[in-house]
This record gives sequence, C-alpha cells and structure tokens, in this order.
Amino acid sequence: MNTYDIIVLGSGPGGYVTAIRASQLGFKTAVVEKESLGGVCLNWGCIPTKALLKSAQVFEYLKHAGDYGLSVKEFDKDFDAVVQRSRGVADGMSKGVQFLMKKNKIDVLNGFGTLKAGKKIDVKDKDGKVTEYSAQHIVIATGARSRELPSLPQDGKKVIGYREAMTLPTQPKKMIVVGSGAIGVEFAYFYNSMGTEVTIVEYLPKIVPVEDADVSKQLERSFKKSGIKIMTSAEVTSVDTSGDGVKATVKTKKGEQVLEADIVLSAVGIKTNIENIGLEAVGIATDRDKILVNDYYQTNIPGYYAIGDVTPGQALAHVASAEGILCVEKIAGMHVEALDYGNIPGCTYCSPEIASVGLTEAQAKEQGYDIKVGNFPFSASGKASAGGTKEGFVKVIFDAKYGEWLGCHMIGAGVTDMIAEAVLGRKLETTGHEVLKAVHPHPTMSEAVMEAVAAAYDEVIHL
Repeated sequence: MNTYDIIVLGSGPGGYVTAIRASQLGFKTAVVEKESLGGVCLNWGCIPTKALLKSAQVFEYLKHAGDYGLSVKEFDKDFDAVVQRSRGVADGMSKGVQFLMKKNKIDVLNGFGTLKAGKKIDVKDKDGKVTEYSAQHIVIATGARSRELPSLPQDGKKVIGYREAMTLPTQPKKMIVVGSGAIGVEFAYFYNSMGTEVTIVEYLPKIVPVEDADVSKQLERSFKKSGIKIMTSAEVTSVDTSGDGVKATVKTKKGEQVLEADIVLSAVGIKTNIENIGLEAVGIATDRDKILVNDYYQTNIPGYYAIGDVTPGQALAHVASAEGILCVEKIAGMHVEALDYGNIPGCTYCSPEIASVGLTEAQAKEQGYDIKVGNFPFSASGKASAGGTKEGFVKVIFDAKYGEWLGCHMIGAGVTDMIAEAVLGRKLETTGHEVLKAVHPHPTMSEAVMEAVAAAYDEVIHL
C-alpha cells in the first residue's frame, strides 16, 4: 500500500500538474503536501493576488466613471471584504485541485516529506506520526518562499513578505515596497489603488529591471502619474520597528534618507524550500540554493528528480508545470524535447500590465544581431481608445537578416492575454513577414502586435 511508481513532493503548480500527467500515463502516483493543495501559487500567490488586483481595477473604474459618461455618486472600498473575496477565490481553486486528485486517482499524503536513500520518503503528519513510502521515481517540487535580507528581517507585522501582504487586518496609510519585480509592483499598484501612500525602493537603476528599458520607463511614468513614489539605485540598509510604525534608512546616490511608514513589504526575490527535506542524506547535489538537474530534471542520484522553483530555470508557475510534464513524459519513455528557456513568457499584473518574451532590444544588440524594431502605441489603437486604456505599447524585435522574431514586449491593458501569440510565433519560427500577413481582427488590442511588426518593416498604416 505504501509503494508507488511516482511520488511528488509538493503540490504547487509544478507538483500537482506533474502528478496528474503521471497518472494519465498510467503510473501509480502520490503527492505529498504539508499545507494546502495548490501550493503558494493557488493559495498565496498567482491566483489570490489576481483577485486583489481585480478589486483594485474595479475600484479604479469607479473613480473614473465620469470618463465613460457615467455618474456614480457614492462608492467606497471595504478592505476586509476585498481580502475575503481573494481568500474565497483561493479556497475555490484549492478545492478544484482536490477534485483533480480524486478524478485522477492520485493519493494525497498530508504531512512534511523527508527524502531518504533507496528511493524512499518519510511523511510526518500534523500529529507527529511518521510513515515511510517508497517509489520508483521521486520528484521534488517544494517551491520557494519570500527571501529575507539581513538588513530587512521580516517580523510578519511591520516588515512583511507577500504572504502577509495578502491578508493584512487593516489597510496601512503608508507602505514602503522594497524591490520592483513582479511581486513588488503588483502590490504597489494594489495598495496605491486602495488609497495607501506607496513608495517603491529599487536597488537597480530602473524598476521591473528584467524588462525592456522602454517598458520600465513607461511603467515608471504610469506609476508616478498614479501617485506612487519611486526611488531607484536605492537600498534599504536598516529598519527600526521600535515605534508605532517603521523607519527605513535608505541609501541613495545623494546620501541617506529615512522613510517612515506603517508597513515595509520586502519583495526582493525568493528563497528555495530545500532545507530539511533530506537532500544531504540522499546525496543530491545543489549549487547556490538550487538543485542541479539535467535537461530532463534528473538529479545526480538515479530515481530522484526536481522541477520548478528549486531548479535553476525561471521561477514561474507555468515553467514548473511544463517541467513536470516533460519530466514524467521522459520517465514514461516518450520522445520529448528539452524546454526552451529562451521562449518563456513573463507576465506582471499591475496596471498597466506587462508581458514579454525573448530578447530585449539591449540583449539583441549585445548578442550582435542587426535588428529591426517596431513600436505601436495603444494611443493609436481604436479598441484602446474606446476602452479608455490608451497607456502603453507593443514593441517587437526582429533579426534584420532572416526575419527571426527575437523578442516581444508589451505594456498596457490585457497584454498578459496577448503575449501567447508571440510565444507561439517564436516556437513555430514565424518570420516578421508572416505575422504581418496574418490578418488580425479589428478593433482589438491584439492587432497592435501586427501594427508593431508593420512598424518594424516600414509598412505601418495607423501611425
């Protein structure tokens, strides 16, 4: 009863997807989970944050009802109700994963899993009882958590991570957000929209530093217009939580500043959950907080695999899912191709949204490409004008010699739903000419992709 073909340690978007695909392929499968099915993504990350952001977006619409010829005389937000709605969405999604486990006949082993040599795993339940399980293949998918800086220790009350930011009992009047990656800017947008005074402190010279420079500039303009204060090339060197609020000492090029706030949100990246899970006992190799794997997610010890945030690839939910599927398909003996990490889309759900794939303009030039660049602003889009969402643009980058689609970068309303066109186009080795001649529907936000390509090839009509 305690023997399986595949045991997956962790049930986030990497783990539960891996388990389902394994079951579909005929493997007797179990998944080990210490908290709630769905992991951080479904319970504390991707899904509930989008629920919070939707509430913020609706609140923004109400504030600007007059722009649409509508009169809304009285409206307000109920911060607690917004948080409760988000938790309800998360609970519903977690129940959905429970259903999928039953449907696919996957055993859920509740407890903390510790790897052992000989392809075994101990699971300690909440009562302290330990049960040993064995499998032909064990897949590690334990994910990651909010990273703590020595200068910014989290106390869960005044200095918090993303998890506490989702369920604060009261809305803060002032908040400092340290770090301007996806998590930082999403929470900055949410709290600013709700009426909190927000300051972003970013160590690097630009916000959303992994994005194309033009996207970073546009987001900074949009955020400043919304009242968010932004400090770049700045570092929080210490925090004082002894008073009613927090005093953060920030080192800038002009010297030190002390900022006061109710809450400091640390959004400076993630730390993998690889401690105390038995890696050392089994002899599994790690490097710089990551488990080392080959192209098919095998570790250095036969029978043990790792996927998702604990491995060196991008720490994104859709990457973890793709890696898990590929891993078990390889175990099943299917012909699979290694994942192309150069064609992974990144999405940020603040307002305006950001979506990108492939090389930035700077990266393409650094790699020696002779490039064609096209940019189409949503201010020239009929659909964006009608919707009152004219901020932002679509930017495309092509290799001038062969027409290869090197990169696509978008900022604007709904662009996270548009980026898949570029991902699929790049996967199919589509050229700029082919995108240009594929008829796009009008009026849509997505036709801006075609228009941007037209701009790159000096054929743009609506500019």
